[in-house]
Amino acid sequence: MAVNYLVDTNILLEILLGQPNKERCKQFLQENSGQCGLSDFSLHSIGVITFRSRRAQAYRAFLHDTLPGVSLLHLDKQRYPAILHAHEHLGLDFDDAYQFCLAQSHGLTLVTQDRDFVQVKQEIPVRFL
Repeated sequence: MAVNYLVDTNILLEILLGQPNKERCKQFLQENSGQCGLSDFSLHSIGVITFRSRRAQAYRAFLHDTLPGVSLLHLDKQRYPAILHAHEHLGLDFDDAYQFCLAQSHGLTLVTQDRDFVQVKQEIPVRFL
């Protein structure tokens, strides 16, 4: 099955941290199993957050439950200048600019809860959960 979606970090944190929209996020991942990609940046960010909060077991569970069903994606090094362009022209901070550039370079729909991506809907497909 082809990867169609780039899942933003906040979708996974919603589930991991037991936040209010966790069921909707889980449902999306289940319904689109095999079609979702995860950025290396998200994987690292989730590691930083769980380790800082002394929840390494949560990271272990995340790796076990999530990684088999998603493709791990990275931004090619020649695309890094595009992060600066996204920041300067779209007003995105670094993590959002990285996700935007990754979705754009792979032709993916970005799945997020972050309203900062409203402004990029003319540039890439965005699905808000």
